[in-house]
Amino acid sequence: MKWTATGGRVKGTVMDEDAIRRSLMRIAHEIVERNKGADGLVLVGVVRKGDILAQRLATAISELEGSTVPFGRINPARHRDDLHIRPLADGTYTSELPEINDRIVVLVDDVIWHGRTIRAAMDALIEIGRPRAIQLAVLVDRGHRELPIRPDYVGKNVATSAHEMIYVCLKEFEDLDCVVITR
Repeated sequence: MKWTATGGRVKGTVMDEDAIRRSLMRIAHEIVERNKGADGLVLVGVVRKGDILAQRLATAISELEGSTVPFGRINPARHRDDLHIRPLADGTYTSELPEINDRIVVLVDDVIWHGRTIRAAMDALIEIGRPRAIQLAVLVDRGHRELPIRPDYVGKNVATSAHEMIYVCLKEFEDLDCVVITR
């Protein structure tokens, strides 16, 4: 076993570069099918990795539909319910959003676990505008939900224990695309 940048021992690789690419293409097709095209869609990624995935999905949907799909990023840190335990970090990652009023917003994140980050991201979106609908796309669903939040689009479901972590590596940050499970 090797040590990862996160300090945990790698238990296994859950997705390689090809699996991530195929999952994102499948999710792009599912988004287009469910919404009967790309009109009125906006993709919004949760910073720090969801925004990269949102950009990749927007590109894939734009290529499928032959029209530009706007995308942006949202930092839900101010809306987290654990600020009394974990104070806000510096404001390095700012929200940058296209128009979301009366649009279908597909919120994108790398991993969903308890659902608290997604709840905070939805609160942040609603503070900014009033989407017609919010849908959720995640690359990995690891279960263990604490809130009644369920993704509409999932790249891969991975059963984990509470002691394991899922780490998504993206070329834009780690120079490779893969998903690993660590202890």
